[in-house]
Amino acid sequence: MVATRTVLRCCAAFLLTALAFGAFAQERYPSRPIEVVVPWGPGGGSDQTARRLAQHLESALKVSLPVVNVPGASGLTGVTKIFNAPADGYTIGVTGDIYAPMGAPGAKYKLADFIPLAIVISQPGAFFTAQDSRFKTWADFEKEARAKPGALKIAFVGFNSIDEIHINNLIAKGIRVTAVPFAKPGERYASVLGGHADLVYEQAGDVRSFLTGKQLRALLSISEKRQAAFADVPTAREVGIDITVPQFRWVFMRGGTDPKRAEVVAATIARYASTPDYKKYLEEEWADPESFVPMAEAPKRFQQSLEALRREATAAGMKTAQ
Repeated sequence: MVATRTVLRCCAAFLLTALAFGAFAQERYPSRPIEVVVPWGPGGGSDQTARRLAQHLESALKVSLPVVNVPGASGLTGVTKIFNAPADGYTIGVTGDIYAPMGAPGAKYKLADFIPLAIVISQPGAFFTAQDSRFKTWADFEKEARAKPGALKIAFVGFNSIDEIHINNLIAKGIRVTAVPFAKPGERYASVLGGHADLVYEQAGDVRSFLTGKQLRALLSISEKRQAAFADVPTAREVGIDITVPQFRWVFMRGGTDPKRAEVVAATIARYASTPDYKKYLEEEWADPESFVPMAEAPKRFQQSLEALRREATAAGMKTAQ
């Protein structure tokens, strides 16, 4: 009997130890590096956002967050990499596009497939030209584009992107340009600076160094109102083109990830959004000072943006996912 009680005590002690260890293992997240996938090339807005955010998260979460650039197919190559990874919270995405994976014809994903952790930055876009370009104003560019259909080129990120929607709205208004895709930001910028393209579509903060360095200048702003960084440049609406949807960058995990793990990262991002460094980051990027959207509110904002992009795409004669 004594031996039996001893065995039972040992078994009970072992079980309690195992349960305690299991609970500890569950709570201890993260315990190894979290890979940050950027579905675009290095140097662009999503890449800049990811690296700034990773630096803060490493300090807060006490693990490394290596940033991996996976450009291609308007961001879909990188998104696919994330969805091919285990849903364990150790792979997150930072991207600036929702239309290609969710809104374009034949879109592979739906909003329900993602766990948005936060929208971290929102920026209006613009069309930029080289500083020494012959186009001094948007009117100059539009006049030549109408006179020489297809002759002028605009560099952009890729098909089924917000960039293409904006460009196709120009074409629908008779400003017949040729859109040239470059998945890598450096190639887009070089195409304009080297005279291989006439304009590039981008967010002002992403090319701030080129603007302050007098290498690029804006011709047309895609925004509700004129941008402070170039207040003399008209908005698209002012010239009769109704495109205003801004670009935002967001952080996400794939669906199926433990919600508690998603909340750990989301809460850490939210804390960062209240810091002076984050506010400084928005100022440096000429971004909306109210950019941050927390996890609980992000899905609604996504749906609103998708609907707005679908309206713009339809106005440009593009088909959209239903």
